[in-house]
Amino acid sequence: MVPPAETSQRLPRLVATDLDGTLVRSDGTVSAYTAQVLADLDDRGVHVVFVTGRPLRWARDVFSYVGSHGLAIVSNGALVWDVAADLPWLERPMSPAVTLDVARSLRAAIPGVRFAVETVAGWAMEPDYLRHRADDDRGFSPRREVALEELADGPVLKLLARGGGLAADEFVAAAVAVVGDRVNVTHSSFPLLEISALEVTKASTLALIAEKLGVEAADVIAFGDMPNDLPMLTWAGTSYAMADAHPTVLECATHVAPGHDDDGVAQVLAGVLDR
Repeated sequence: MVPPAETSQRLPRLVATDLDGTLVRSDGTVSAYTAQVLADLDDRGVHVVFVTGRPLRWARDVFSYVGSHGLAIVSNGALVWDVAADLPWLERPMSPAVTLDVARSLRAAIPGVRFAVETVAGWAMEPDYLRHRADDDRGFSPRREVALEELADGPVLKLLARGGGLAADEFVAAAVAVVGDRVNVTHSSFPLLEISALEVTKASTLALIAEKLGVEAADVIAFGDMPNDLPMLTWAGTSYAMADAHPTVLECATHVAPGHDDDGVAQVLAGVLDR
């Protein structure tokens, strides 16, 4: 892997960036410097696509920086949101039957696991599911608290699983061993499984947007920091792991950017823009 100072590149046609741990600082903000670099890219005709595991309700915090193309990938690729129209542009959900089948299999294999589901309409959870602090901090309540058998009442963007007493990487490995042939399983930080339809990843949905925009993978620069970014970083022609990224991401990416609290994404892109 090559540090950004040692690279020189032509202007990309598309920049794909994760949010938490990548573009967004630890305090949850996007710096004025980063915002200006993103605006400069937009002015130069470079598409900037946010590609995040965040659900729609959290992703709205940064929609003002999306740019003129107006699309953002959320829920690890299960939903593309048209920011300008405030409507879904693409939905790639799991069926209720698949969701419940996977949840039952995981519960049988990993005692103590509890579930929630993300949908376009919001989220629902089992009564004893450990809520994410970010929802409490933002004042987001689940639309329903119901038993597992009632949890998936329609198409599901993500099945979330917590509990079981395993570390994050161990939790994913245990789940993949049970249901990895039926769904895509990943995580983006702590021991929280993020489960999507088998063909849904950040990369596969980004590829659909790139095709719509007439952009080849070779003309894409991607940034990320956690295992859910791996497919995207592998797909893009040029990839950057953040300096404090998960070890698997540092191993996968072609370059390393400074950390997210040092505006690492903006530093690299400013160099590409010759600012």
